[in-house]
Amino acid sequence: MVVFAGAVGASAQEAPALAAEFSPVLVDGDSPLLKSGATVGSDNVDQYSPWLDEVVAERIRAGDFQLTLGPGLKFPTHPRYIQATERHAGEPDLDSEPGELAAYEGGRPFPGLTASDPQSGVKAAWNMRYAYAPDEIETAHFIWRYRDMASGKLERTLKMYGAILRYAYRHSHDPVPALEDNPAQLFSAMYLRVNSPLDIRNTQLLIHRALKDSAPEQAWLYLNTQRRVKRIATGQKTDAFLGSDIMIEDFLGYNGRIIDMEWTLLGSNELLLPMYAHSQLDLGGQEISEGGYRDIPFAGAGACFPAVTWQLRKVFHLQAVPRDSRHPLSKRHYIIDAATFSPVLTRIYDRGGQLWKLGMVALSHSDYHTPGNKPWQGVITDAVSMIDLQARHCTTLNMNTRLAQDPLRHKTFNTSYLRQMGR
Repeated sequence: MVVFAGAVGASAQEAPALAAEFSPVLVDGDSPLLKSGATVGSDNVDQYSPWLDEVVAERIRAGDFQLTLGPGLKFPTHPRYIQATERHAGEPDLDSEPGELAAYEGGRPFPGLTASDPQSGVKAAWNMRYAYAPDEIETAHFIWRYRDMASGKLERTLKMYGAILRYAYRHSHDPVPALEDNPAQLFSAMYLRVNSPLDIRNTQLLIHRALKDSAPEQAWLYLNTQRRVKRIATGQKTDAFLGSDIMIEDFLGYNGRIIDMEWTLLGSNELLLPMYAHSQLDLGGQEISEGGYRDIPFAGAGACFPAVTWQLRKVFHLQAVPRDSRHPLSKRHYIIDAATFSPVLTRIYDRGGQLWKLGMVALSHSDYHTPGNKPWQGVITDAVSMIDLQARHCTTLNMNTRLAQDPLRHKTFNTSYLRQMGR
């Protein structure tokens, strides 16, 4: 049984000082061009350029896809997270040790960000790392598809299971604020297992994210062909994961140490993002999975673009430049939804500074998802696309992520479990 506390509407819990933080007022929100149902295509994209990321506008202009606007929604944030933000505002400290965040207890570490703050970049990175998400989630319906963008050919389909457990800074599941049994001093752990196809079935990935950002990174891979657990070296986290267009470092927007990047907050504005109410989308032709859920379709060139509605959101632009000159990327440019601190769009640049990939995350309002996810009280990722613009190839992810039906066990997130499941 899942246990939740504070399961009330987030708006009732917002202090006046935080209202604009979690539900910013949009300057252009009443523009007649942005009415629900409007379509943005190659013939009218220039009219919408003030509200489009430049790479998204280029893809629309080139005819790779078009987007449709949906109704404006206020997305919720769990009340415990908002309360923790208010309670601990001003406490986190960046200056104790390089790369560390001292005195953080929960909620958003640094509300009220402005680009004029010389430390705003790394503060935004910590806000993204500790953005609200439920403490125990699993994805039993998790489908990866590899696609040729030029021909539209579907090359490979993987079916997986995934789970994430937060050990510390918990807000949604009891016990709060932390699990007592945490000898490895973890913030969170992620587990992935391939269920099909047969040639890589039971391949598994385990990632530990430490409380101390300066601690060595810990990740392990179980390869069914070798029947052994292998520690993943830091350099391997930028390799293509299972032949996809996605790196392990790309998971959850950025799955790496904050200390390993130079972070710069470039500013904020208002842009259209793929955020919507899942149950209000027209998905009649999609197959129904658990709980009446229908997968998000993909459309456009190669079926690489999630076919959801977009709405105007306040965003932050955050740049991450690797400190290690051997890193295969020169930078990442994140477009982060300011209310939720979710990285919704990501531009990835190769070592030579050329645009390489575009990442897109489709986010649903939890009140308009499966009935069991209503207590989620936040944004739910329904679909992801990582598009290699140089190779004209993409990897798309469909997922029906749910609040864990039973408490997740520590044993799932250790290397002995990898061996057990691989037998």
